[in-house]
Amino acid sequence: MFKFITHRSFFVNLLAALALLLIIVFLFFLSLGAITKHGETVTVPSVTGMNFTQAHNILKQKGFDVEVNDSVYIDSVAPLTVIKQTPESDDVVKANRKVYLTINRANPPLIEMPDLRGYSFRSAQMFLQSIGLKVGDTTYKPDIARNAVKEQLMNGKLIEPGTKIPMSSAIDLVLGNGLGNTLIAVPDLVGLTVAQAKQYIAGDNIGIGVILTDGEVSDTANAFIVRQNPDTKTTLPTGEIVDNRIRPGQMMDIWISTTPPPKDTTQQASPQTGNQ
Repeated sequence: MFKFITHRSFFVNLLAALALLLIIVFLFFLSLGAITKHGETVTVPSVTGMNFTQAHNILKQKGFDVEVNDSVYIDSVAPLTVIKQTPESDDVVKANRKVYLTINRANPPLIEMPDLRGYSFRSAQMFLQSIGLKVGDTTYKPDIARNAVKEQLMNGKLIEPGTKIPMSSAIDLVLGNGLGNTLIAVPDLVGLTVAQAKQYIAGDNIGIGVILTDGEVSDTANAFIVRQNPDTKTTLPTGEIVDNRIRPGQMMDIWISTTPPPKDTTQQASPQTGNQ
């Protein structure tokens, strides 16, 4: 059987072996294009916005491999919806290319509830948005810290900081309305200058509201207060005189003039404010 080979010289056999090797290499490269589909391209279909199962089936029918490489959570998008694809739709790529998908998660991730108490409403709103939560309803309660967060609730119940809650949950905020709970006697500002009055009532967190002038006034700060609303006292229909009350955070309207009001000798010259 091997006589044909053994009767030939070594050189001839070597040439025959080389020729056979060249034929094998040639046939290999000739068939490589068919094996790898070299030069064959396809257009990537658009599957963004589709359900994952539908997108997977369409890509498989087109000859693509499919892999989910990332997931996000968007509460306004249906679960398992394709958010992004790579390569993008209408890209021309080689056949058998793998398409990577980013899908919307079926369940929202859990995050820790922050402690918003003491934050201003605007700061609390920005903080919630930055971590994927929403501001729900806002209500107010008496507190001199106007628009400061006093309580944080979810589904009508207080929620403690650190509690795990689903992303995109709505957090209800209870804010201070700028008014304190404690009623105090209305301070008597008549006879004081505007500058003196502002300093006098600052400690009780009472502000000056509307300023009306009696005649021409060029220097408001040094003008005299000749009338105020609310007054310090009210005369009832029975003739009884009672002290009026005001809450910290409320405003007082005043009338001013360059001329001080006449002194009332029946009352003390320096009224006192304070908690009653």
